Amino acid sequence: MLGTLVNAVAVVCGSIVGLVFRKRLPEKRGDVVFTVVGLFTAYLGLSMSLEARSPVSLILGMLVGTLLGELIDLEGALNRWAEGVKNKVGGGSGFVEGMITAFLTYCVGPMTVVGSIRDGMGDPSILLAKSVMDGFVSVAYAAAMGVGVLFSVLPLLVFQGSLAVLGALTGVLLPERVVSDMTAAGGLILLGLSINLLKLRKVRVANMLPALAIVPSISWILNV
Repeated sequence: MLGTLVNAVAVVCGSIVGLVFRKRLPEKRGDVVFTVVGLFTAYLGLSMSLEARSPVSLILGMLVGTLLGELIDLEGALNRWAEGVKNKVGGGSGFVEGMITAFLTYCVGPMTVVGSIRDGMGDPSILLAKSVMDGFVSVAYAAAMGVGVLFSVLPLLVFQGSLAVLGALTGVLLPERVVSDMTAAGGLILLGLSINLLKLRKVRVANMLPALAIVPSISWILNV
């Protein structure tokens, strides 16, 4: 799991740099950083969503996955867990938002899934490349949202580590079409996240996470 560990270190280092920058940033400039982060997240989500190869699989998978997430209240569970971490470490008011937002950004893309599986198979190259990107993103996120971004490394380790174990046990490789549709699902989730960051409305983004598994499954089955 070398790639996962390096990814975690990159997020920690980037977050520390962002927190140092945040302390030196005049308070009235904080909203500017937040807006830029929101727009960047929207750009990233849009570019990913355009990679869809099967719109039918995408819409069906997003609907089924989001309804499943709503049914089990995945966002509520994540928020309660993040609140528990916050209470233990004494985080500020934006701790939970920063932690969940950063975790979702780092872990909804195909590089996370495919890279983690391959990491478990002994090839960390994808996650090493992802680590560079996540490190830079964590600088901006921590500057905008605070110390919660640093603690997003905890769910990242659990999520990517689990996928790495799966890769070590099964050696699963995903077809290109399926990866493209999964990428598009991650892009839509990031678009929802950007709506939250820009404070346009409240989207329960974490409840969409099951779609990352449902969309590629439908794409694989239907092959349309």
